[in-house]
Amino acid sequence: MALNLTINDQPIEAKEGQTILEVAHSHGITIPTLCYHKDLSPAGSCRLCLVEVEKWRGQVAACTTQATQGMVVRTETLALIQSRRLILEMLLQNYVDAGYSSRDEHANEFLAWVRHYQVVLPQGYTPTSRYRVDSDPNPFLWVDLNQCILCTRCVRACAEIQGRFVWGVGQRGYEAHIIAGANSDLLDARCESCGACVAYCPTGALDNKMSIHLGHPDRVVTTICTYCGVGCQLDLNVKDEKVIRVTSNPNAPVNGNHLCVKGRYGYDFIHHPDRLTKPKVRRYLLEGVSKPKGDLGEWVEVNWDTALDIVAHKLSQTRDKFGSDSIGVLASAKCLNEENYLMNKFARQVIGTNNIDHCARL
Repeated sequence: MALNLTINDQPIEAKEGQTILEVAHSHGITIPTLCYHKDLSPAGSCRLCLVEVEKWRGQVAACTTQATQGMVVRTETLALIQSRRLILEMLLQNYVDAGYSSRDEHANEFLAWVRHYQVVLPQGYTPTSRYRVDSDPNPFLWVDLNQCILCTRCVRACAEIQGRFVWGVGQRGYEAHIIAGANSDLLDARCESCGACVAYCPTGALDNKMSIHLGHPDRVVTTICTYCGVGCQLDLNVKDEKVIRVTSNPNAPVNGNHLCVKGRYGYDFIHHPDRLTKPKVRRYLLEGVSKPKGDLGEWVEVNWDTALDIVAHKLSQTRDKFGSDSIGVLASAKCLNEENYLMNKFARQVIGTNNIDHCARL
C-alpha cells in the first residue's frame, strides 16, 4: 500500500513499512547517520538522524520511525542542526585518534559529519586515551577503542552478517565499551577474523592490522577473489603498484560487504618473492633424455605452450602405456564452477577415466 507524505516541502510516495530514513534515502534526501547501515537492523542509538515531524512532540529518530500517511517531515532545521552538533561534540570529547588508521580520511564517517557540521571541541579541552591502542592480539584486526562511539555496528555485523556473535557491550554508563566474548580476546571468543566488523565500523576503532602504517592507496581496483568459486567481489587498494589493503565492495552482487578471512586478508601471496608467475619444468624434459635417478635436476622457466605440450605428451604416454585408470584428476575450489565442469569433461572424455575428485579445502 502506497503512502503519501511530505519531506522538506517535497511530496513523497512511500511504501508501507518503510522508515522515514529509508524513504528519504530512496528519494535522494540525505539524513546523517552513524549507527545506521542498510545491511543491519536499526538501533537508533546515535541519534544523529533526528528529524522533526509536524504535530509530533520533540525530535524523532528517522531510522526507527515508520512513515505514515500524511506525515510532514523536516530534516534540516536550525534546531536539528544544533542537536546534531551537540551530539557530535559529546562524541568527539571521548574520541582520540592516534593516527594509525589505514583508511582514506573520507572513509571515516564520524569525522566526515564532524567536518560537515563544523564541530570543534571547547577551547582548551583535550580528550585523553582511556584504552590501550592495538589492544587485541588478533593477527588481522586492529582494535583501538579510543575511537569507538558505541554505535554497535560491529556487534550487529558480527551477529547478523557473519553469525558469530563475538562482539558485545560491557559495563554501563560512561564505562560502557565494546568487548569480545565474556571480555576475552577475539580469538578466544571464536572470532573467525572475517573483518566484517572492520568493514562496518564508521570511526576507525576497528581496522586491518596488515594495513596500518602503509598509508592511503593511489588507486582502487575492483576484482574477483581468487580463493574459491563463489565469485566474491572485492576492492584491491594499490599503492606503488602493491596491494596494501583489501576492502569490501558494497555493490558486489554476490557478497556485498561480506568477505571471508582469506578474501580480506590472504593477499600477501600476490607480491611474495616465492610466488611462481611463469611455468617451470625439469631440464631433462626439455633435453629429451630419460628421467635421471636420484636428483631430477634443476627447474627451468619456460613459456606456457612448452609446459602444456610436455604435460599433454606425458599424459598421453602414461594413458597409452598403463591405461586410462592409471591417471587421476584433482579439481580445485579456486576454479569457477564452469572450469570444474571442463575438468570433469577432460577426465571422463579426454583421458577416459572416472578418477576425478575435488578438494574444497583452500
